[in-house]
Amino acid sequence: MREFRRLHSDTQPDTSPAMGERLWTPHPMPQIEPRTPRPILTGHVLAGLLAVMLLFAATVVRGQEIDGYLADVRAEYGLPALAAAVVQDGAIVAAAAVGTRILGGTQPVAITDRFHIGSNTKSMTATLAGMMVDEGKLRWDSTVGEVLGDDVPGMSASLAAASLEQLLSHSSGIPSDNEQILDLYFSADAFDYNLTDLRHRLLDQWKTTEIERPQGSPFQYSNLGYVIAGMMIQKVAGKPWEQLMHDRIFSPLDMQTAGLGPQATYGLIDAPVGHRIGPDGTVIPMLWGPAADMPQVIAPAGNAHMSILDYAKWAGWNAGKGTRGPALVTPQTLTHIQSVKVDTPVRKNPPPGTPGTGSYGLGWGIVTFDWADGPLLTHNGSNSMNLARIVVDPTLDLAIIVATNFPGAQANAATGSVLQHLYTVYSAK
Repeated sequence: MREFRRLHSDTQPDTSPAMGERLWTPHPMPQIEPRTPRPILTGHVLAGLLAVMLLFAATVVRGQEIDGYLADVRAEYGLPALAAAVVQDGAIVAAAAVGTRILGGTQPVAITDRFHIGSNTKSMTATLAGMMVDEGKLRWDSTVGEVLGDDVPGMSASLAAASLEQLLSHSSGIPSDNEQILDLYFSADAFDYNLTDLRHRLLDQWKTTEIERPQGSPFQYSNLGYVIAGMMIQKVAGKPWEQLMHDRIFSPLDMQTAGLGPQATYGLIDAPVGHRIGPDGTVIPMLWGPAADMPQVIAPAGNAHMSILDYAKWAGWNAGKGTRGPALVTPQTLTHIQSVKVDTPVRKNPPPGTPGTGSYGLGWGIVTFDWADGPLLTHNGSNSMNLARIVVDPTLDLAIIVATNFPGAQANAATGSVLQHLYTVYSAK
């Protein structure tokens, strides 16, 4: 009934085309001109708008040295849009966005346009967990049964014993997405419940499954593990994961374009929309609605979107080891999040651009690339219609981010080339 291979890329880039029979069968649609609402300009809003305009102007100047480069890469790989930013010592030293919001369209992207970052949201979920640890509401060794057992009784002993840290490091024994798990994501009752209740129903249906950590490396990239971790976080916080993302991540970092779900406003083409590659190679722009993103029940595994400038704020905060404001978590907790927890299995024949080995922390891969002197924090995120990639070097206080609204091998090769080039150039400065 449904072919679906992967919802997200992990530290090993997914080079397969977008997959999945969606809730409806989409067709190419005509480009729709955006309509911008008239803002109400209070004094506070005017001040904020001025600050954004100044930041935009400064960023455009800094981006002039890379926009031509990005335009060449975008054209070479046939992508609709491509954006990248470099953050050094807490400042955006280069940023640009090039291309169009729809492949073959005429609406140019803007530096403030929102891009979907997919599984790169996982480091944000892990940071929310760190906040709960700092506040004494969770421990890294808190177990699923300890936190959720009263709400979801009857869990298998192995599932109940899985710890928060194991969930966030993909080492709990919960497998990667399989047909049984995917059926839960695409549940027929998805429109009958709020997401917090829907996640409880999902776990209730899966709770008797016995889990087992593989021999050798226990690493199994598990979106379901992040869903359960998100449930633990929202249980002890007393707020839905979605609200915590806005209140505890987006707002403190002043990420004004950040949100959850498909990146374009319903009914408008006001962002670079994702693209689906059909089985026959047909490219279909996915505008809005359920088909434009993954099932929202698994949002803690990765459904955030934001401009490349706002994503740079997150990247720069992580590159600074938590020593710059805002104090989301203590520097010690951030170090714990960014430290190796499990080695990933060695891949004998990894796809092009994919590291053959590496490690994983909590929401972060730790990988040594042949173009860097030491291990970097890294992650890839894709909902099979977009791709975002990040590398962070805390030793140099340097981060590179790149995003496109296209999936598959072309996007993987293009973004990998940009990461390598920009890191090589700016790490030498």
